[in-house]
Amino acid sequence: MADNNHSYFQHPYFVLTGIPGLEQKYYWMAFPLGTLCVIALFGNGVIISTIKSESSLCIPMYYFLCMLAWADMGLALCTLPSMLGIFWFNSKSIPFDACLVQMYFIHTFSAIESGVLVAMVFGRVVAIWNPLRYGTILTSGVVCRTGAVILTRAVCVVFPVPFLIKRLPFYCSNILSHSFCLHQDIMRLACASTQVNSLYGLIAVIFTKGSDSLSILLSYVFILRTVMAIASGEGQLKALNTCVSHICAVLIFYVPLIGVSVIHRFGKHLSPLTHALMANAYLLVPPVLNPIVYTVKTKEIQKKIIQIFVQTKITAEGWGLPV
Repeated sequence: MADNNHSYFQHPYFVLTGIPGLEQKYYWMAFPLGTLCVIALFGNGVIISTIKSESSLCIPMYYFLCMLAWADMGLALCTLPSMLGIFWFNSKSIPFDACLVQMYFIHTFSAIESGVLVAMVFGRVVAIWNPLRYGTILTSGVVCRTGAVILTRAVCVVFPVPFLIKRLPFYCSNILSHSFCLHQDIMRLACASTQVNSLYGLIAVIFTKGSDSLSILLSYVFILRTVMAIASGEGQLKALNTCVSHICAVLIFYVPLIGVSVIHRFGKHLSPLTHALMANAYLLVPPVLNPIVYTVKTKEIQKKIIQIFVQTKITAEGWGLPV
């Protein structure tokens, strides 16, 4: 009888964890965390508005960059509220269903970002392999259809995950390892077999990030072979220089992802602090660093940021505020 009752029991909420061992410094840690939040939202917002307003940026490469910025903003908005709630207000509890919703959107936006990085490298392949046909191959219609495929794939692949979690009983611990909800973190608290969840999670990762990373690797092998066939050294450097921003974006996304995956699989002996820092880096680093990378490489975005700061200064002076 007791076992039967347990099988239908769910905790009404989960308890999120901040950074173990630094509980006394949570309030002060919220300020740099809030700064990262502002950088992520402001930087990606500027990228989106600049691409929308500058006619010179209305080309496929920047359309894909706009998609990447939307995905980064989605990741930031999914994770930062619960993190700031912990560090500023010591609000650690999150309702069971709200946790599943956060988990769904985190994994969906992560899958979208991975797909966009593949689309961007395809654009680089076309630009370097056949630059004269770049505009005819990557038309606005192709870009829109590509974006729709990326979004549909992410939504459909992640859609079953909350329902697979929902069917599991949770009558043991309800304390999560991170300050946000991830599938593998919730799954380990289940008091029943999670083989189905683990198998589907593996299939989903292989179908999205696994195939995406392989596609990116093969694309850069093709790009290198094409670049090496260019006669002049100056032409080779010019071609490779167009890929620098994308390579940085790939590293910014996949290095923390691989790190957190390896730690979850093989780092059970490591301290909880290491697990927490790697998980935070996995979700915070891309939204913060991607706008910085593309701002450095794009003069139009630099001009937009300078224009915003000048307008802010003029407005502050008009209100009599110190600047």
